[in-house]
Amino acid sequence: MLGNLPEESTSFVGRNWELFRLDRALRKHRIVTLVGPGGVGKSRLALRAAHQVAEGFPDGVAWAELSPLYGDRLLLATVSDACDLADHTPRMPVDALCEWLAQKRLLLVLDSCEHLVDPCRVLVGDLLTAVPGLTVLATSRQPLGLDDERLIDVEPLPLEGPDALELFTQRVLAAGGFIPPPGEPGGAAGPGRAGHTPDGFAGLDGATAARWICRRLDGIPLALELAAAHAARAGVAEVAERLTSRFDVLEAEDESSVRPERHRTMRTTIGWSHELCAPLERLLWARLTVFRGDFDETSALAVCGGGPLDASTLGPLLERLVAISVLRVVKTPDGDGIRYRMLDTIREYGALWLRALEEDTVLARRHAEHFLRFAEDADREWLGPEQARWYRRISAVHNELCSALDHFLTHSPELALRLAGYVGFFWSCCGHLHEARDYLQQTLDAHPEPGPDRTRGLWALGVTVTLQGDYTYARAVSDSCTLSAAADQNAEGVLAAAYLSGLIDLLTGSPLDAEATAVQTLRAAGGQPFESASRLRCHLVHVFALTGLERHEEARELALRLRAGCVDRGESWTRAYLDYQLSLIALFAGDARAAATHARNMLEGKHGIGDNFGIALGLDALAAAIAAAGDGERVGQVYGTGQAFWSTVGHPQRGTPELRAVREACERQAREAAGDAVYERAYREGASYSLDAGLKAALAPSR
Repeated sequence: MLGNLPEESTSFVGRNWELFRLDRALRKHRIVTLVGPGGVGKSRLALRAAHQVAEGFPDGVAWAELSPLYGDRLLLATVSDACDLADHTPRMPVDALCEWLAQKRLLLVLDSCEHLVDPCRVLVGDLLTAVPGLTVLATSRQPLGLDDERLIDVEPLPLEGPDALELFTQRVLAAGGFIPPPGEPGGAAGPGRAGHTPDGFAGLDGATAARWICRRLDGIPLALELAAAHAARAGVAEVAERLTSRFDVLEAEDESSVRPERHRTMRTTIGWSHELCAPLERLLWARLTVFRGDFDETSALAVCGGGPLDASTLGPLLERLVAISVLRVVKTPDGDGIRYRMLDTIREYGALWLRALEEDTVLARRHAEHFLRFAEDADREWLGPEQARWYRRISAVHNELCSALDHFLTHSPELALRLAGYVGFFWSCCGHLHEARDYLQQTLDAHPEPGPDRTRGLWALGVTVTLQGDYTYARAVSDSCTLSAAADQNAEGVLAAAYLSGLIDLLTGSPLDAEATAVQTLRAAGGQPFESASRLRCHLVHVFALTGLERHEEARELALRLRAGCVDRGESWTRAYLDYQLSLIALFAGDARAAATHARNMLEGKHGIGDNFGIALGLDALAAAIAAAGDGERVGQVYGTGQAFWSTVGHPQRGTPELRAVREACERQAREAAGDAVYERAYREGASYSLDAGLKAALAPSR
């Protein structure tokens, strides 16, 4: 069951009628679109509605945020991620998504479709045709234009009722201010902060000034939040006075404008908020628009620093932009530092200023160069204790890396290839195989010159297509990688090429060839296993090959030695696969307890880096170990969860050939122990869990 809805980070005010209409519409229609101008609260309304109706969808709710996408290239990938699909096949991504969702009953929320209306229309049409149990809720500034699309116009908060004033008041209080009650002047907010009451509002109390602000801003939620942020510091009366002056100028300048009043109000409020910012705040606001999605302070300093923006000023400026609602703090699920996000409407205004400053080209280059350095650091520290954290960080900045690749493909193809080579292996392990393959092929075509970057790119492409099961093409890429590495005369490239060749041999049932390649290459390269990532991966191929050749004691000794080195260094990826091999070897030796322990260790390691393919393998190994211990019902449950994970990568159960026979024998044994009816019921139960819940249940100690 899916459940990736964002948290509601602020209080929700009003909208009872809209929520009632939405609830009815989602029961009767398969495509419902919330339509309204920027800043009116479409996303917030969709989020609240999704939380309220989630129980009506047995397979959950998937939330796909489209605002970070500048084109449709990542649309399918973003929606697939939201639906927990990390497809490992070479199929067309839309076919994989339709097949994954075909039997599900779920709600898919597409937030911020206005810049992708045409591709969203096509995608939603395909999904609704192929997935009878799917309901789609979209937010957009314009309709998608689909047949049977139910449109719900999202209006500003009504001025006649209490909602607009309640929202404004709550946001002022949340920002640390207050609104004086009726009869008291609407002066400065906050204890101990002196302010003045402008002449135009000298006779008004704070509550009256607040109501005036709500009317002047037409009840538009984002406009009210921006005004509330300033009122918390300057007082509601002063904000009312400043807004009066700003709107008077607007109306004088814009009498003939054909733009709707609400659009003008929202744009003017953002402009007014911009004017109240200090010069450095305005500069940072403009520069931060180069980011597609969330960002942290380190990236902000690296990309937007320079001139008067340095390490000593940037942190306080970010806090100030949060305080005035230009930025929002994003909670990360792993608690891995503070990240920030800018709303679309505010980003659009800042981007205009960035172009006016003629810094957009410079900032795009700095952004791309920063994320190239970011990827280089990730690759360099792959063997260290931060490995699992780097996988999470690479996943968090996926859109930024794609943006950097797009920039380099246009301006520096050689750097595009370098970046794609660095992130390709991370992406292939985290389920972004389609993007990895597309970018690697495109960058290799754009920069055909020989050298280490090309060897690395070929290696990453080969790993990607191997994991997709496209072995014929993978072998051709592997041969090219081997030739390229030999021409470079670079030991690391030669080891990487050997790992790729050995991996293909293992997955196609040729462990003898895999062993020969690994042993010969390692002997020629010399050195110790942990001197480089490619050396370690070649040693891993050797362990797999020894197991496949039934030389179990040799495989066990080498695996334990390598695993100890991984533990010492805090390395996760290799250690997890070594635990997988040790689990199989223990099974062959009849030690079910040790097999289960190693399988659980593997699962914890793969969960830490978000590798669904590795988790699926680990669950099969764990189920086999539980079968050997005689708990047939529990085997069915774990195999059911394993099948759910295999489905997320688009493959039937697969892995190295030696697992296949073990799996089949253990399933027969489990059915005999529990009986077909009990086994099937447990299997269905395991398959029905959400991925996280199923994995948690599998990791629980055996009965």
